[in-house]
Amino acid sequence: MAYVIGVDVGGTFTDAVLDDSAGTVLAAKAPSTPPDYSLGVIDVLEALAEQLGCPVEEMLADTHHIAHGTTSSLNALVMGNVPPVGFLTTKGHRDSIYFMNVEGRYLGSSPEQLQNVMGQSKSHGLIPKKHALEVTERLDRDGNVVVALDEESARESIRVLLAEGVSGIAVSLLWSFRNPAHEQRIRELVHEIDPTMFVSLSSEVSPRIREFARNATTIMSTQIGPGLRDYLGELESKLRERNLAGPLLVMQSNGGAVAAAEAPKNAISTVGSVLTGGVVGAVSLGGQLGHRNIIATDVGGTTFLVGLVVDGDPVRSSSTIINHHPINVPTLEVHAIGSGGGAIAWIDAGGNLQIGPHSAQAVPGPACYGQGGTEPTNADANLVLGILPERGLLGGRKALDKNLAREAIRARIAEPLGLSIEDAAAAIYAVQNAQTGDLLRKTVVEAGHDPRDFVLYAFGGSGPAHCAAYAAEVGVREVIVPLGQVASAFSAYGLASSNIVLAAELSDPAAMPLDPTRADRNFTQLENQVLEQLNRQGLTFTRVEIEREIDMRYSMQLAEVATPIPAGNLDAEEIARASDLFEQRYAELYGEDSGFREAGIQAITYRVRATGILPFSPTLPELKSADSADASAARISTRKVCLDGKLGYVDTDVYDYSKLLAGHVLPGPAIVEVPTTTVVVPHGTTGTVDRLGNLTIVAQ
Repeated sequence: MAYVIGVDVGGTFTDAVLDDSAGTVLAAKAPSTPPDYSLGVIDVLEALAEQLGCPVEEMLADTHHIAHGTTSSLNALVMGNVPPVGFLTTKGHRDSIYFMNVEGRYLGSSPEQLQNVMGQSKSHGLIPKKHALEVTERLDRDGNVVVALDEESARESIRVLLAEGVSGIAVSLLWSFRNPAHEQRIRELVHEIDPTMFVSLSSEVSPRIREFARNATTIMSTQIGPGLRDYLGELESKLRERNLAGPLLVMQSNGGAVAAAEAPKNAISTVGSVLTGGVVGAVSLGGQLGHRNIIATDVGGTTFLVGLVVDGDPVRSSSTIINHHPINVPTLEVHAIGSGGGAIAWIDAGGNLQIGPHSAQAVPGPACYGQGGTEPTNADANLVLGILPERGLLGGRKALDKNLAREAIRARIAEPLGLSIEDAAAAIYAVQNAQTGDLLRKTVVEAGHDPRDFVLYAFGGSGPAHCAAYAAEVGVREVIVPLGQVASAFSAYGLASSNIVLAAELSDPAAMPLDPTRADRNFTQLENQVLEQLNRQGLTFTRVEIEREIDMRYSMQLAEVATPIPAGNLDAEEIARASDLFEQRYAELYGEDSGFREAGIQAITYRVRATGILPFSPTLPELKSADSADASAARISTRKVCLDGKLGYVDTDVYDYSKLLAGHVLPGPAIVEVPTTTVVVPHGTTGTVDRLGNLTIVAQ
């Protein structure tokens, strides 16, 4: 028996899903264990082995591979919790990372933040200036050497950085994406002095035009690379000690995995690994349910995440923004806010109730966990409102203390606002649903889509408790809560569903129409690069799929649009069709007649994406069908629950998910208790269990 395991390491909980070739799907959940998250991974694997009825060593010996996703790299960058690194660049260009191309002053800021001029921070520097040094060298825009690398001055700069105790060195030279020779030689010089020093080259991490984004991407990759290398090395050692047979894979932002040994070389590609797992899972489940347009929402302990699947394909982006810096990372487009189950409720200076972005996380956790937390969270409010069971989470293994939750809400929210504890809890629940609805609106409506054309999938430990409410905020008619064996571990299910995906890109700006020979040469180089990387993954694929695209723009504009390019040798006719497709996509994004062909069209960056299809694709097993729609046999109790502050506490039926069958119908209001989550079926809606055990919530 060969197993595939997906592990999702979040800030509060670590989830895992196991699939085998016989159709078995199991899920487990365990608290995350900062700062050593590998302990939580071992804990959740032991929980899976317990369900299988065998030692963890036996389970891992039969495991084909483990696909691992973590938010640790992203959290480290967002919070600035990274070690010191050095930066080497071409003489005269050091300050580009401090000028930030001006755009660094506003990237990632909301309109409200931009309007608050006095409240804006100008402190967005990635590294102190003493760690940013220059070397003498120069290439022209075609990659020709204008000034040879001064190796002695380079050695001197390297020694200065090493004396400062940096953990890694980022090298990003002017026009190096056209000729990497000088960057490669600097790496050799670093390793002559210190063979163990971590080095990142922009020509490998981000071979794209535009100096600021390329520098920032390389520096951030260097900041998290050593930590990722050490963490994955430690985790893999622990897994090998427990007889793991197959490779450890790491999820990337592009929706595919890569071997753990390869991940630190391009560490920045892993920053969205957990964020994309749920979107990949949604694509997989959507294929089983026949859904082509999906809003994937994941509410974990720390964050609320939203991704889109349009016509069966996840929406992609060629870049993202972290701490005001543009990062060149091909990624599935996922929007996030700090509004998870552990998000802290607080009162701002104007007396307004706010939720997040700060989270109680696993330590100390919400007040109701009884681990020392004193600030009220969404979880505390849900416990007071009767949504969460007083006996605790994880089937009672995670105890909850209602009195601690009430005290936190009383002291921090109810008394300052002049409310009762119950009304304050209802207000927290309402604000949470409103702000998550706002992110849905931004993600779907502002991208030009009608939410009524989509089905919403809700997962994560907290998502099912809020999904019907935030879906109603944007007019989505149908909500699917993936339950079955995956429940709150749906992102881990996505990890287990993922294939190996590798991307390579190269900037080679030129005006359209392109010389087909030039385009073929670039694509051949990139295809050879990704195929060589696939061969290093240590896996056998059923097939390999290659996708090609070029980022194009109108001349004198910055907005680039990724345009698909067909396989095979290109000719003038196909180049012309690519221009037409670019204009069509540009109009879809920015409006009809917004383009200006007379200004000319430019091809900027070539990209190749290779997907190695693995011989495993988890499918959820079918659930036994009920004899009738009556689900009363699964009802275990009735308790007072408040889902609407206007209605107050009402008697609400509580159902045990394990007793529900396909075809059972649950009229709202109702609560469905699953070992790893709690589902809310609000007033005026109906929940129906489908053939795979998922709960579909629709308005009556």
